[in-house]
Amino acid sequence: MTDAAAPNQQYLNGYLAWLRNEKQYSALTVENYARDLRHLFELAAGTPLSHLKIHHIRRFIAQLHSKGLGGRSLARMLSAWRGFFTYLMRDHGLADNPCVGLRAPKSPKNLPQALSPDEAVRMVDLPADTPEAMRDKAMFELFYSSGLRLAELVSLDLEPMRADLHAGEVRVTGKGSKTRIVPLGTFAGAALQVWLAVRDQLAKPGETALFVGQRGCRISPRVVQLRMKQWGIKQGITSNVHPHLLRHSFATHVLQSSGDLRAVQEMLGHASISTTQVYTHLDFQYLSKIYDAAHPRAKKKTPEKI
Repeated sequence: MTDAAAPNQQYLNGYLAWLRNEKQYSALTVENYARDLRHLFELAAGTPLSHLKIHHIRRFIAQLHSKGLGGRSLARMLSAWRGFFTYLMRDHGLADNPCVGLRAPKSPKNLPQALSPDEAVRMVDLPADTPEAMRDKAMFELFYSSGLRLAELVSLDLEPMRADLHAGEVRVTGKGSKTRIVPLGTFAGAALQVWLAVRDQLAKPGETALFVGQRGCRISPRVVQLRMKQWGIKQGITSNVHPHLLRHSFATHVLQSSGDLRAVQEMLGHASISTTQVYTHLDFQYLSKIYDAAHPRAKKKTPEKI
């Protein structure tokens, strides 16, 4: 163990506790911060945090970029480092923040993928003939019905959901511990009722989670991802199926039907409408395909020579 490793771990533990207790970040978000900060410690290679300067951080970012990390990942990592150094300045007397003024390299913007409406229906229309399959169908219907994030879905509890079912809505706690209420579709409500009827076959006594795994405790995000990938293959979906794909599909299909960007923003829990506007580009792609297929003068033709 290097001389810097022990204090670094103490600083990390203190910072993560602050994120959990003061900022009220979810366990998954705190875990992501921890991973990004461990990258910093590895790159520093024993150099005390107080000795790191802006040229060190710039070199670290360049090293990660050369290994294939994209601009979005590097920007997230740099943000985590910047927040960590701010914490060290405030609570541990660090002189300055070496991340201030640095920006991650830009990467081309990739539009989020979305399933077609037919693929989305195929993805949620599972043959629910076992308790596990009934649970999976309820989870997938809920993703597609209400546009939930993965962390939001696995954190749902049983009793509030019983009340939400009666009201035809879902109350979720999203990023920054912000609570929002989103509609619960008819098919999702029916799938949840079926799951609730068999939940006790899988859940341990006293377990409060709505969705439980094989051991009877709250289902983990990783298990949800794996189950969705397996079902995607079984259902003949050629796309790489993951929970966020159903969230993207929810947003795209609601926007295509309603055109109401503000409503989609509220349902997704986006702090800024600029984040939601990416779905207008998906909508435009969809409309462009229809135009190209339907309009008699959409396709370019070589003019006849006179």
